[in-house]
Amino acid sequence: MTQEPISLASALASFAEQWSPRIVTAVNDYDVRVAKVEGEHVWHVHDHTDEFFLVLDGTLHIALREPAGERVVVLPKGSVFTVPRGTEHKPYAPVPTAILLFEPTGTLTVGDRHDQVPGHVDATSGHALTPGAF
Repeated sequence: MTQEPISLASALASFAEQWSPRIVTAVNDYDVRVAKVEGEHVWHVHDHTDEFFLVLDGTLHIALREPAGERVVVLPKGSVFTVPRGTEHKPYAPVPTAILLFEPTGTLTVGDRHDQVPGHVDATSGHALTPGAF
């Protein structure tokens, strides 16, 4: 299979669903995913993997429950943050936001343990891009 360049803007324009990532490529055993997000996600934890976030557009807040207590990190456009494995966290986007995620293939968006998943959050390991979307 020949690999071709992928436009992240075109990939993001190919779907409308919030909190429903699309897999744009793979690096070894990791998926590179893009997602549109707005509003709250769900408190969750990935027991065996870190979770990498890059904000492509908008602003992402990530609430963290750490041994020292709760805190919120704010990621403006162009910022990156890695949630360490085993850290309970809850992403929130106060405005429409586009993010890129880097996670092991098969990792669920709601982690290994989570609160009740609201209807607007897609509990998935990512969806394939629509052919020709990029």
